[in-house]
Amino acid sequence: MTAEQLISFARGAPSLDIIDVEGLKAAAARAFDADPAGVTAYGTSVGYVPLRKWIAEKHNVSADQVIVTNGSLQADAFLFNHLVQPGDDVVVEKPTYDRTLLSLQNLGAKVHQVTLRPDGIDVDELRGLLESGVRPKLAHIIPNYQNPAGITLSVEKRRALLALAAEYEFTIFEDDPYVDIRFRGDALPSMLSMDSDNLVVHASSFTKTVCPGVRVGYLVGPAALIDAIAKKATNLYISPGMVSEAIVHQFCVSGDIERSVATVSAALGERARVLADSLRKHIPAATFTEPDGGYFLWVDLPSDVDVDKLFPAAMKKGVAIVKGSDFLLEGGRSSVRLAFSAVTVDQIDEGVRRIAEAIEEVRG
Repeated sequence: MTAEQLISFARGAPSLDIIDVEGLKAAAARAFDADPAGVTAYGTSVGYVPLRKWIAEKHNVSADQVIVTNGSLQADAFLFNHLVQPGDDVVVEKPTYDRTLLSLQNLGAKVHQVTLRPDGIDVDELRGLLESGVRPKLAHIIPNYQNPAGITLSVEKRRALLALAAEYEFTIFEDDPYVDIRFRGDALPSMLSMDSDNLVVHASSFTKTVCPGVRVGYLVGPAALIDAIAKKATNLYISPGMVSEAIVHQFCVSGDIERSVATVSAALGERARVLADSLRKHIPAATFTEPDGGYFLWVDLPSDVDVDKLFPAAMKKGVAIVKGSDFLLEGGRSSVRLAFSAVTVDQIDEGVRRIAEAIEEVRG
């Protein structure tokens, strides 16, 4: 099977047709013209300083509260490695990003998954966990169009989480790379912006709004925490990539970022709607919550569908999916995550039709 024949719902990355290649080429030229010394030098471990300043202004914080990293996954890793020791309790959502689970397990953390509801993490379940004596070092929360579930955390639950963090003295790690890709409803305030007690560390990325290849993310938090992480970053790599960060800076200050966000959001909004319609048509027994933004839709299939069997059956039919069990410590055996970001509208219905055929095969 050739790559052209494969319809992939597997990876959360934008398709080439919605990436502003010309804008990035122009931003690269401007970056080298504007600051050839800064672009070509090692730089500092906190990242390209003008981009750091732009991010600080975006979040209404001081620049010493920001470190720019090689993607938001590295921001996650920096924070986890700094805060989490073997045996520490950590709260994550159920389901959650598979690499989060892997990173925390590799650090020896004791991971507690708390159920996701249609409006975000079950704060009553979390309170019960805390009242039982669990004292987490941090709670990892993906508040907007969560990966993998596509769920958005309500404002009420954002407030409730901040109150619990204050009461039980844990850090909220607001992992928010999808926030700008909203195609329904109104934007919600970040927990970082609602925090008056230094309870929140916030991460985001330009991967979803510019392109994955730039590998530029960032971490925002208390200045002392960022400084400690920056010292470790210096020892790890001296500095992240100045070229890509300078290109992103030029892309942002020119206003191209707003146009790119609008393009990506419009395209993914259409793809999400088509995917939902196709699921209702071809797999009527499936249940799912339509996302307000982002890249992902989580699908619960009938209980007699085993995704360990469905995955290879779907691949044989030329469609790639991700098993729900990858995002859970246990369970998810009849669930899948479908990423609609890299598939064009004309591929979606055909892809879902193939999945439906594969489901009938594994059930039969």
